[in-house]
Amino acid sequence: MTARVEAWYAFTPMIVVLILIFSLVALSAAAFVVLPMLRTRETMPEAGPRRAWPAIAAGLATMAVGLGTYALLGQPEIALTELTGPSRTDYRALIATLARRMPQRPGDIEGWTLLGRGYLALGNAGQAEKAFGHAVEASKLIQGNAPPELLSNYGEAMTESAGQVTKEAEAVFREALSQDPRELVSRYYVGLALATRGDKGGALQLWESVLADAPPATPWRRDLVNQVAALKAETGGAAPNPMAMVAQLAQRLETSPNDLNGWMMLIRAYSVLGDKPKAGAALAKARSVFANQTDAQAQLAKSAAENGLN
Repeated sequence: MTARVEAWYAFTPMIVVLILIFSLVALSAAAFVVLPMLRTRETMPEAGPRRAWPAIAAGLATMAVGLGTYALLGQPEIALTELTGPSRTDYRALIATLARRMPQRPGDIEGWTLLGRGYLALGNAGQAEKAFGHAVEASKLIQGNAPPELLSNYGEAMTESAGQVTKEAEAVFREALSQDPRELVSRYYVGLALATRGDKGGALQLWESVLADAPPATPWRRDLVNQVAALKAETGGAAPNPMAMVAQLAQRLETSPNDLNGWMMLIRAYSVLGDKPKAGAALAKARSVFANQTDAQAQLAKSAAENGLN
């Protein structure tokens, strides 16, 4: 069965509406044939029955044939889309719809941001850069500044569009870091810019700090570890030591304990390394730090369950 026939036989409520509309149109067309026959019956009673019923039958047959032909050869799914809008699973259509609407909503920061992320997901960095640019401009105009995450998104789109960390993109990343020095994406790209300029020491320092703060399960972590290892090999240094990075995180939490995400990263890191006693000790310390915070305790309980701790 073809996709079109499958779409027809899905028979959602909206498709039923389409059938009814089609049927009404067909009946209206048949009426142009039938009504004159009925009028003939009034004026010529002896001719009406003989001529009206074949006309009615022909009209119904026309409707049935037309409906069946449309089911096989038509595109009911397109008509349905026109009535209901794009499907929630049709990502490209959703992005296209949002793109058409946004020029009439220049101050919609969230809308421009969603559009930018959508374009990035589709691999269209050029359009993503434009969308994020609108979001940043609107945010600065309305709120006085753009949040670090939005700035890092904008800089990432600029970088992907240009194929390198341009001076303009680096300036955006540094603007994000001026507000949040711990923003991971911006730190990574500034490190990449430094490495490109030959400042390998500065790049290593930034990237090692990113590895220390990034969750162990982060998808891009392995790639960054490889980049650090390659950069250290070029400078004659040693490859990154996971234990050393975890120890660095633990040391940082001793001096800045009010970092819930940091504690959960440390718990996860110790668990991944197979050191359950240290993971349990980190969990106990975190629970004591956030003893009076219900939400934090709930997140720590979830972290404990995920890592097989009591």
